[in-house]
Amino acid sequence: MSQPPLGPIVDPTPRPLPARTPHRGQAVTLEPLAVRHAAELWDAAQADRDSAGWAYLGYGPFADAEAMRRHVASFAAQHDPMAWAVRPHASGLVSGWLTLMEIQPSNAAIELGHIWFSPRLQRTRAATEAMFLLMRHAMDDLGYRRLVWKCNALNEPSRRAAARLGFTFEGELRAHMVVKGRRRDTAFYAILEDEWPARRERIAEWLDDANWDHGQRPRKSLSRADAAPAP
Repeated sequence: MSQPPLGPIVDPTPRPLPARTPHRGQAVTLEPLAVRHAAELWDAAQADRDSAGWAYLGYGPFADAEAMRRHVASFAAQHDPMAWAVRPHASGLVSGWLTLMEIQPSNAAIELGHIWFSPRLQRTRAATEAMFLLMRHAMDDLGYRRLVWKCNALNEPSRRAAARLGFTFEGELRAHMVVKGRRRDTAFYAILEDEWPARRERIAEWLDDANWDHGQRPRKSLSRADAAPAP
């Protein structure tokens, strides 16, 4: 009797959980999120005058500094998602947060998500490096097999960011969630362990000092085409 098709054999060893440790790069430092960051985060949020950065998140914008502080206190106490504050070296000011979440050690799967960057951090070298530091931590340090990115299917900036970082689009779950009283279709992306080395090399080359001119503009784009100069 013939055997049914089965998937490839993989290492079933559960992967380690992330720890609340800082990560330092060339342009940014990630600090485990804490209540002490709340005031700087509130200041950073004031740059988002039309609150567009909160449109696809399940929380925010916050009415005042105390509301932000309460959210940060609750967020910082969680282990999944596990959050880091983003401190660019150029300004020295915490300007956003991001997390590792949906952590599945037995499946060697983990997600990069809950990304909120102030406008003053968006589209910067520090923003890309902040994401890369956690991607590298998950895949290289902790040995996860699958790194996930998911977002509201209507969130075009997030979809572009996923493609730019080398995530592969896997499809959409229709009517997946209800967020702020609205239906959310969710787009799923992922990087697998055999894909990661090429993605890591491409991002690392883009972040390298040699790719940046005296005006701190990248000489080479991180887009898949890698031909046109970065906007």
